[in-house]
Amino acid sequence: MTQAADLYQDIILHHSRAPRHFGQLEQHSHHIKADNPLCGDSYELFLQIDDQGIIRNATFQGAGCAISKASTSLMLDAIIGKSIQEAEELFIHFQRLVKEPGSPESQDESMGKLAAFSGVWKFPSRVKCAILSWHAMHDVLHHN
Repeated sequence: MTQAADLYQDIILHHSRAPRHFGQLEQHSHHIKADNPLCGDSYELFLQIDDQGIIRNATFQGAGCAISKASTSLMLDAIIGKSIQEAEELFIHFQRLVKEPGSPESQDESMGKLAAFSGVWKFPSRVKCAILSWHAMHDVLHHN
């Protein structure tokens, strides 16, 4: 394994064992459930979005595989403090990162720790795990 692959694996394992933003956010403006019945991943997202459309806080609760839990943890790290539009743009970039071999996002330093998922496309059954919470975030931003 390369040093980058080792680092990416460490990031995913760390965020799956000790996820950030875990628990229910009592004061939230947006809430959604995300389930993947094929593998058992199940999460609830709680977002607090202000009147200017800025995501001020976000948490999640639930259970799933290491990839889905780490992806959710890192997603929340990435979107807190961002506008809805910025979160939507990140959603598009993350989808390309996990679905397209050699996507520009895999070389984009602005993806930060999310780049840990750049090799998920090699495992099609795991792509759904990586993007489950991202789709939920996208859906709740468009339906509230």
